[in-house]
Amino acid sequence: MSALFLAINPIALKLGPLEIRWYALCIVAGVVLAVWLAMKEAPRKKIKPDDMLDFILIAFPIAIIGARLYYILFDFGAYRQNPAEIFAVWHGGLAIYGGLIAGAVTLFIFSYYKLIAPLDFLDIAVPGVLVAQAMGRWGNFFNQEAFGKAVKSLDYLPSVIKNQMYIDNSYRTPTFLYESSWNLVGFALVMSLRHRLKALKSGDVLAFYLVWYGLGRFVIEGMRTDSLMLGPIRVSQALSLVLIVLGIILFLIHHKVSKYFLNKP
Repeated sequence: MSALFLAINPIALKLGPLEIRWYALCIVAGVVLAVWLAMKEAPRKKIKPDDMLDFILIAFPIAIIGARLYYILFDFGAYRQNPAEIFAVWHGGLAIYGGLIAGAVTLFIFSYYKLIAPLDFLDIAVPGVLVAQAMGRWGNFFNQEAFGKAVKSLDYLPSVIKNQMYIDNSYRTPTFLYESSWNLVGFALVMSLRHRLKALKSGDVLAFYLVWYGLGRFVIEGMRTDSLMLGPIRVSQALSLVLIVLGIILFLIHHKVSKYFLNKP
């Protein structure tokens, strides 16, 4: 039997007219784990765990809206012909960068009203964001999206992944898996080092995230065949470069490395 016929049904559960998709379950599971991690870490920064919970209850729907609007903005032609699909988020079409931007804006506003240092808040959030992104990419797996070019074989992967990556009569590069793995490695690094390195300052975990995620996304985005484009430019690659630069600047400012170099003869 062709691997095409072994593809996983994107609908995990159907109750009458209600459909629960694997895509949604992956996102929700990632968010739940992210919130739990943030609430466990919050007391170290003298932040109330309940503040983290309050924030996610506000930020999660806003981030979903931001992720959807971002995706639609750069692929508006496809939705102009079928406006009803604009609201069908269960079919996929959520751009991580849109969610991150919307979430970051919400965080700064929330921090202002709660009198919480934004950098401390972001440092707490980073591990959860990484693991949520890693889990969310598996939603792309179930939806058979966010893949790369056709390849001859995926025999190095378990059959369940290989079969699901058989799309349009070809095996496809599993870029979702690469990005998920990259984020998990970043998560492991943050969790193992953030309390051991005494030289870390407020904002360093955020700086690491900006550079780590930016580097991984820049490379992996170049492998994808469904990138959002602005002319000849892959939008996510351009934003990845911005993240990398911001992360480096943040680290240099906090550690005054830039001042050291400027004072060199």
